[in-house]
Amino acid sequence: MGFQSEFNSVCKFKSEQELYELLEYGRTKMVKQGFRVYPTGQKVIAYTPENVAVAIVKISASIAEINFQGHEVTAVEMDLIRKLNEEESRVQTALAYEMFFGEEK
Repeated sequence: MGFQSEFNSVCKFKSEQELYELLEYGRTKMVKQGFRVYPTGQKVIAYTPENVAVAIVKISASIAEINFQGHEVTAVEMDLIRKLNEEESRVQTALAYEMFFGEEK
């Protein structure tokens, strides 16, 4: 058991539904496996399941818990600050690939 840090990084959606809710309604809740630290109040870049940068979001809540099935999960609530334009998305996507997604772990 331990916390994985998500500081100054990304909110990568695994669910198209969670991403849709963010873009459509301006707010969503994302559930991640394991305990993670998402700093409340921090702005981060949101990415699609295909690793494409789509928006700037602000973390409004982060709750790490053990659910009823006994699994460690973190629920992250966020608000949409704004969608990225095409150029911003291209640059952020390229940088994130180099910094986060392109490495074999």
